Amino acid sequence: MKRICFLTATMLLGAVTLTRAQIVNDNDIIVTDQQGHQEVIQLPEGMTMPFDSLMIQYNNKTFLSPDPDCNYKDFSPSYSKEEYIERLQRLPNIIEMPYNDEVQKVIDRYTGRFRQSVSTILGASNFYMPIFEQALEEYGLPLELKYLPVIESALNPKAVSRAGATGLWQFMLATGKHYGLEVNSLVDERCDPIKASYAAAQYLKDLYRIYGDWNLVIAAYNCGPENISKAIHRSNGQTDYWKIYPYLPKETRGYVPAFIAANYIMNYYCEHNICPMRTRLPAKTDTVMVSKNVHLEQIAAICNVDLDILRALNPQYRRNIVNGATKPSVLRLPTQAVNLFIDNEDSIYHYNADRLLKNRIEVAIEAPEEPVYVAPERSSRYVAKSSYRDSRHNGRKGRHDRAEKRGRKGRKGAAGGGGQSVTVKSGQTLSEIARRNHTTVAKLKKLNKIKGSTIQKGKKLKVK
Repeated sequence: MKRICFLTATMLLGAVTLTRAQIVNDNDIIVTDQQGHQEVIQLPEGMTMPFDSLMIQYNNKTFLSPDPDCNYKDFSPSYSKEEYIERLQRLPNIIEMPYNDEVQKVIDRYTGRFRQSVSTILGASNFYMPIFEQALEEYGLPLELKYLPVIESALNPKAVSRAGATGLWQFMLATGKHYGLEVNSLVDERCDPIKASYAAAQYLKDLYRIYGDWNLVIAAYNCGPENISKAIHRSNGQTDYWKIYPYLPKETRGYVPAFIAANYIMNYYCEHNICPMRTRLPAKTDTVMVSKNVHLEQIAAICNVDLDILRALNPQYRRNIVNGATKPSVLRLPTQAVNLFIDNEDSIYHYNADRLLKNRIEVAIEAPEEPVYVAPERSSRYVAKSSYRDSRHNGRKGRHDRAEKRGRKGRKGAAGGGGQSVTVKSGQTLSEIARRNHTTVAKLKKLNKIKGSTIQKGKKLKVK
């Protein structure tokens, strides 16, 4: 979707008058200017998401359903060019909404092939638009900017573009973090409807400080300020979107027309026989602060809230875990569930915690148990072949055996108690002591109540 860069700017030109456009495929439109030159314009990625894919990604089957009271026929009436122009001019907007053939083609796409997607977006908008309006109002921005997420993400808080832009407002990772959105293994605040909306409002305001023109701001939101600055430079300093149009990336050329078309369809869907879907998302919600890690399944079970509703209200939690142990974290609940959560907080934290929250707090490291070494028995054939050598060295072997017995006797005497204990010497390990005394490390540790694997020089160890 957009490739947002940080704010740098100069200004640019290039005139284009759109006279005829035709649809190539779901993603592109061919535009022909007055000189007969043709070029392919890309629609924003959020517009071209297949309806079935949208249903799957956004769990629409769970909380959106057709409105049985809406009996519109499934076709779009035809209107004159003058009617479209007049409707666009009636919108109570600060941002200009001019008409041209490219805008018309995007409107036709919304009212034709994308009718079901528009129905889905309208159903979700009942929940999200108040959030967008509040953030825009707080930053003093035009409220018609609330329709940017319609073309960015089709109001899917989990939407991810091919370039990695994420959430309703399609923030790239670096830009999201620049505007205070946290992203880690458990949380992605680019998917948080409220935090992302305030970050987007701040970003839009920063862009307006640079360009002072809302069409350029909207274009920069899509392709980044650097691309707008290049287009301004190549057009000899023109600062009108429609003048720098030929120098913009292909998707950005279709972005402002798509924004105008989104404003049109979100206000005039009835005139095109489009029925909004009904949503099960609660109209009233509230938040609680969570100071421990808690899984959404734990909350759903104890507070009797549909798990899919909880996920939809808290799309920023990537693994269904609210990471309150890291820092106090916000949990959004239907209003009627807030008191249930407060009254049953301990029960919620303990419900199936071993299964749902598997991270162990502490683990013991066990030393491997070493087996006692036992010399292999010689076969009779080996003894027969070795008898001559053994007889030759019998005297030497006898001397060696007597010396070894004296050594063992000395060691036993040094240990005291006839071999019942030994004194740890410098550099010795439990493995060595166990081997010398024909026992195992595990038995030594149990006999001497040793928990770790470290022993001190001079310490006496029981070996039997």
